[in-house]
Amino acid sequence: MLLNAVGIDKRPPVGYVAPVTWTIPNQITLARILAIPLFMYFLFAEGTIFKILALAIFAAAAISDAVDGYLARSLRQVTPFGVFADPIADKLLLTAAVVSFVQLGELTAVPVVVILAREFLVTGLRILAMAERIVIPASPLGKLKTLSHIGLVLFILATRYFGLGPTGQALKDVFLYLAVALALISGAEYFWRVRGLFRGSPTASSR
Repeated sequence: MLLNAVGIDKRPPVGYVAPVTWTIPNQITLARILAIPLFMYFLFAEGTIFKILALAIFAAAAISDAVDGYLARSLRQVTPFGVFADPIADKLLLTAAVVSFVQLGELTAVPVVVILAREFLVTGLRILAMAERIVIPASPLGKLKTLSHIGLVLFILATRYFGLGPTGQALKDVFLYLAVALALISGAEYFWRVRGLFRGSPTASSR
């Protein structure tokens, strides 16, 4: 999840569900989803101002992920909609960015497929674990992976405006290699932690 890396736990207390769906945190989450088409429009539009706006929208959307989680917990407004929509919003935002970068020639397809495949596989693993009443908490590697993905997208957006020449390309490669490596390592770690799930003897925390 984007900016879950800051350590904000969005899970509600056991058995607690807020009665109101359209809470402030949920409105922020919905705004993040609705901002994705606008982000993509500015990303593909010609002109310096649009590059700046694309960078600003992505940065604001990433920050909003931490904000809605904090508000949901502090105001006791965790809802089923928020639990469902928040990770979806994060993955849609990341997918929109990296797939667009392939079309723009900023990234090649292979690392993007690796990054997105990891997201889908871990999401599927979490769904399977939930069916078995198993909680898979975020790991430090998962949080680092999230930060690396945010950093990669923000750096590419920044270089599209500022332009850093050969140095910028080298730094982009570093961000990309780091993002791919952490995607693979953190993904493998998640599967290793619940390896018992596939043998009928779950090893993760259960409720």
